[in-house]
Amino acid sequence: MRKGILEFCILSLINHREMYVSDLIDELKKGKLDVVEGTLYPLLTRLKNGEFLSYRWEESTGGPPRKYYQITEKGKLFLDELQNTWNDLTDSVNQITQKIKSYEQDTLNRTRRFFFHHRRTRIYKAQRLP
Repeated sequence: MRKGILEFCILSLINHREMYVSDLIDELKKGKLDVVEGTLYPLLTRLKNGEFLSYRWEESTGGPPRKYYQITEKGKLFLDELQNTWNDLTDSVNQITQKIKSYEQDTLNRTRRFFFHHRRTRIYKAQRLP
């Protein structure tokens, strides 16, 4: 599941602008996804081999040339599929967790009514004693 989520995040980021690997890592860290290069490079290679991404080389003033990734048309279509899958998944999870919250709230309300009624009954009985 994480691989699919990571692909979704990477394609989403690159969809906004072409990116260098260190830019991707920085953006993922900002989103609290701690990803290392050893995880990212094989995933980028798979996405490139699947024709979801392409790249271009750019000379760097302070080191070797840099590889900048762009999303392809096929990648945009795949991103749309991933977005729909994500929406379906989050809708399902929210529906389940809302049912649980609703059940917990209902149980809490019934418990409160029981104790309130029980307390009121005890007070009423205590007031009736001589």
